[in-house]
Amino acid sequence: MARIEAIHTTAVLAPIRRPIRTASGMIGSFPLVLIDVVTDEGITGRAYAQVYLPDLLPALEATVRSLGRLVVGRSAAPRDVYDFLMRRLRLWGVKNTTCTAMGGLDMALWDAHAKSRNEPLYATLGAEPRSFQTYYSVGLYDAKSVIEIAEEAVAGNYAGLKIKLGFDTLAEDMAAVRAAKKVLGDRSLMVDYNQSLTFAEAMVRCRALDGEGLAWIEEPVLAPDYASAAKLAAALTTPLQIGENFNGPEEMQAALAVDAMDYVMPDPQFIRGVSGWLEAAALARHVNMPMSSHTFVEASAHLLCATPTAHWLEHMDVAGQLLLEPFSLVDGRVAPPARPGLGIDWNPDAVAKHRAG
Repeated sequence: MARIEAIHTTAVLAPIRRPIRTASGMIGSFPLVLIDVVTDEGITGRAYAQVYLPDLLPALEATVRSLGRLVVGRSAAPRDVYDFLMRRLRLWGVKNTTCTAMGGLDMALWDAHAKSRNEPLYATLGAEPRSFQTYYSVGLYDAKSVIEIAEEAVAGNYAGLKIKLGFDTLAEDMAAVRAAKKVLGDRSLMVDYNQSLTFAEAMVRCRALDGEGLAWIEEPVLAPDYASAAKLAAALTTPLQIGENFNGPEEMQAALAVDAMDYVMPDPQFIRGVSGWLEAAALARHVNMPMSSHTFVEASAHLLCATPTAHWLEHMDVAGQLLLEPFSLVDGRVAPPARPGLGIDWNPDAVAKHRAG
């Protein structure tokens, strides 16, 4: 079996099409750590990890490098590395930045593993390729500005659009939803509060939105507050979506245990990469819960192929402008490419241009 020879990282501020405004701030570009895992067979596995705040980018890169030092020289078998790191990190825990770093590293290892077999990742996972209904994921727009965004979703032939909510008033939230729906017609509309509401506020606003025909309401309350999420899920007819902040499959299992959601959407890095995603997909299958992806278009296109309850793919293309061949949207859907591994290669000129620091 191949062994890990070196792990290289590059911190970048990836350009995005539009700044993303949320209820807690603005994301003008995406801070990413590009990860290259080199094996003694001459194969390079590529993936990335992301953090929302540029000030935290050095910490994320340092953590990836630190985990890399723990595994260089070891077997490059992804599950073996995953199990080793879970044991080695037991006393410290695998949360937040450590979890993010481990998830990105795991994706790069699986990329290398699939490349060593000369097959796409979905095939390495025992799945057939397929395309997924895809929604255009954007930021916070008021009733006037959301019209242009909805028109972009229609022009791109997306099956759905997700907008952020969390304005100062419920009336502003309602106006944005109704303006978007008027343009979208029969396309799906999802809304995301990004954890910005108290439980009392969430009950009022989500009940008001209950008759608007939304595909789901996402993260109205703090992510770890499964008890409040469960009360909301029970009170609403609109499906409640959570999961992007699960730090590993264990947190998803805890949320499932209290019926905290109707739909689930793990984040490939926070769920601890491909290895953690497969465990999460098994949990979703056990309860027949629709499971969508959160960002990471490239990995998600493969992972959803191996997800029995696969639902929606989120299209927030944070790394596309750094790739030689960005993943394309065809007839409003995304499918994984047939290239070996994840199918990503960095564009060296773009990486050099957007390198952080």
